[in-house]
Amino acid sequence: MATIEQSVRQTVDLFDKCRRFTAAREMMDRGLYPYFQPIEESHDTEVVIRGETKIMVGSNNYLGLTHHPYVLEKAREALARYGTGNTGSRFLNGTLDLHEQLESRLAALMGAEAALVFSTGYQTNVGIISGLVGRGSVIVQDRLNHASLLDGSQLAVGELARYAHGDMGALRRVLNRHRDANGILIASDGVFSMEGNIVDLPTLLDMKDEFGARLLVDDAHSVGVLGPNGGGTAEHFGMQDRVDLTMITFSKSFASIGGAVAGPEDVIHYLKHHSRPLIFSASMPGSAVATVLACLDVMEQEPQRRAQLWENAHYLRGGLNDLGFDTVGSETPIIPVSSGDMEKTFIFWKALFDAGIFTNPVLPPAVPENACRLRTSVMATHTREQLDRVLDAFQRVGRHLGIIGGAA
Repeated sequence: MATIEQSVRQTVDLFDKCRRFTAAREMMDRGLYPYFQPIEESHDTEVVIRGETKIMVGSNNYLGLTHHPYVLEKAREALARYGTGNTGSRFLNGTLDLHEQLESRLAALMGAEAALVFSTGYQTNVGIISGLVGRGSVIVQDRLNHASLLDGSQLAVGELARYAHGDMGALRRVLNRHRDANGILIASDGVFSMEGNIVDLPTLLDMKDEFGARLLVDDAHSVGVLGPNGGGTAEHFGMQDRVDLTMITFSKSFASIGGAVAGPEDVIHYLKHHSRPLIFSASMPGSAVATVLACLDVMEQEPQRRAQLWENAHYLRGGLNDLGFDTVGSETPIIPVSSGDMEKTFIFWKALFDAGIFTNPVLPPAVPENACRLRTSVMATHTREQLDRVLDAFQRVGRHLGIIGGAA
């Protein structure tokens, strides 16, 4: 029998793995660490970090509304009226009249019967899936879906099945294997955030109907961007009446924080009473909700912003492609630039950062080992002069590192 002393020696300290984690500190020591950069000031398309101004092409502020005068005014008014926070959940004391106004506006935009506002986009996906997918049910996902969809599936008591990115044949095989399940929910990003490509929604919907499944589309990067009115992926394809549930986030086109789901009224009613992330989280403060409502007003009154966003996206993507960069099949204002292995990606990021360009490095496990990339995204408010500076920096750095051809 082991002695007490032996048992103590054999005990594993939970913090051991923390001390063994050295990769990030090694990058810090080399001056190549790209994360947690402290922004001191933000001026829409430019930010100040450690006293230096950078052109921001790493933000999801697609319509450039974070500094819109009308949006700021409405946020200030709500802050004075409702205070800094609600100090309670939607279920209890945390529902404002603004939440209900926003839900009504979102349902109309998405062509749905009802909508439900959550505190974050991440919580929205977790709350939808964990609230709906029960024992014996199956959640089927594209392998490149956002982490919140995957995490919601892992919290649900149903079974998770995944298929290769965009492979409708693989999806069919998965659905065939689970056709006798106690309910199937297919979940997919509308726009994939690390690739910038759009889901094949028509085929997905046909498959959903054939197998009697339900469909959840994560439109975090789609609402405000795709569709004649900014209604997202389903509006882009003219199929809003066939999508069961759509997730919306407010931290991108809507310049705030929070999220929502739009869908049938009875499903929304059920989630209001069964979604733990909704019931057990404090609600969005009034100033954040007012921000989203103001952004919806601007979307309706200034449709030229969306047109300018797409013009900027075509310009930057075309310029990068002309320089010889691989933009990984991007179709949207999300424009990845292939950079090879991790080492070269960190060096690429730092050189651009030093040249005044803020991008986001994408590394494993988000992408395969030798398919790292720098993720850029444009805003409606980027000027042509700013985009030309971005292209010039990419050209100089890309040639110096041998990522594209030409003289260094």
